[in-house]
Amino acid sequence: MNSNLSILINTISNILITIGLWKVFEKCGSKKYYALIPIYKVYIISICADRKDTGKIWFIINLINTFFSVSLLILIEVLKINGPVKYSLELLSYAVGITELLYQIKIYSSLCDIFNRRKWWVILFILDIPAILIWGLSNKFMPNSTIQDRIVKAANVTNKEIKYSEKGLSINIKERVVKSLSGNKVLLRDIHMNILPGRMVLLLGGSGAGKTTFLNAVTGYEKANATITLNGKNIYKDYESIKYDIGFVPQQDLIRYNDSVLKTVSDYANLKLPLSINKETKNNKIKDVLNIFGLTAVQNNMVSKQSGGQKKRISIATEFISDPYLFILDEPDSGLDGVLARDLMKRLHDISREGKIVIVITHSPDRVADLFDDVIILAKDEERTGRLVFYGEIEKAKSFFGTNNLEQMVRMINRKEEGGEGLADELIEKYGEIVNA
Repeated sequence: MNSNLSILINTISNILITIGLWKVFEKCGSKKYYALIPIYKVYIISICADRKDTGKIWFIINLINTFFSVSLLILIEVLKINGPVKYSLELLSYAVGITELLYQIKIYSSLCDIFNRRKWWVILFILDIPAILIWGLSNKFMPNSTIQDRIVKAANVTNKEIKYSEKGLSINIKERVVKSLSGNKVLLRDIHMNILPGRMVLLLGGSGAGKTTFLNAVTGYEKANATITLNGKNIYKDYESIKYDIGFVPQQDLIRYNDSVLKTVSDYANLKLPLSINKETKNNKIKDVLNIFGLTAVQNNMVSKQSGGQKKRISIATEFISDPYLFILDEPDSGLDGVLARDLMKRLHDISREGKIVIVITHSPDRVADLFDDVIILAKDEERTGRLVFYGEIEKAKSFFGTNNLEQMVRMINRKEEGGEGLADELIEKYGEIVNA
């Protein structure tokens, strides 16, 4: 009798929750009948809560959790599985259940924000108490925006590929996609440019705009759906023949501190220079690099005893030892004061004047802006995909953005929730019109 009563109460509760979801989905601008579809309705709740990506993961976890529940019931009740196997499966089921609970809390908390309600309602929702019926039936419970209100069209794709140049760096990136539990995620899209020899190029963009992903795609470290050529050679297809022409210096120093400066650079020369090079030529290259970066005077000193600025130069020197044609540096001035940063950038500027291409990421661009020829600016569009906002000369960028301040340009394209002005899509469209003109 108690069992029958429990089933009756549970059935009535589920019916009331379904009615509530039916009305909530209607208020949020979704199709009402989704409330009748088991499991899938949790994804619709996520969309109503403006947590689509999180909802995809919750949907998958909910599916797994449902599978575990049914499987355990069959294994324990029907097949009489017991002992360590039973306990292991139960433990795994609990872990999945806890994970789903955490995602439930995230989604329902966001739903409370959309309906301008206090977060204590989350407790009622995760306990399957039919409080959602009140939200659905009462006109006092209305969302501050519908799904349609939140749909903002991302900037159009130009698909305007540039012609490949026999000299310099030619970039045609259609897209860079990664797979995840929540589905395919497009990290970069529609980035096309030619960078001529002898140019020092600044790479700007807010956090998550795709700067590092872009550089990884250009160097072939993480291949994209793209064609990248360096002096007419395809980087993806002909990497072995041009790998010594590409140098990349990451933000974090990878050098050993317990060797002398000379031995550190020499060890990298042994690693990066072709085996066919003779000893005299190798030693001359080492001397030249030490001289270029002002390290000759400290070549016999321990790396660990050098200042922050000197360590940064040593790190750059180890990558420059192969005399790369394309030299890329990720925040080489990080942690350096204005004088040291400018001195370092001046050395990089001098390298570019030897007919090389130098691309630099820096978070303090205005203090060294005059040393750069061109600027690449990336931003996240409405779909959170890295897009090209501008590529060209620094002076033309100032005219395009209507400001002489490079950091202000980044603030203009950053999303409002990141403290920016949220103009990324508008400016991507503007640049696209210039490209297509």
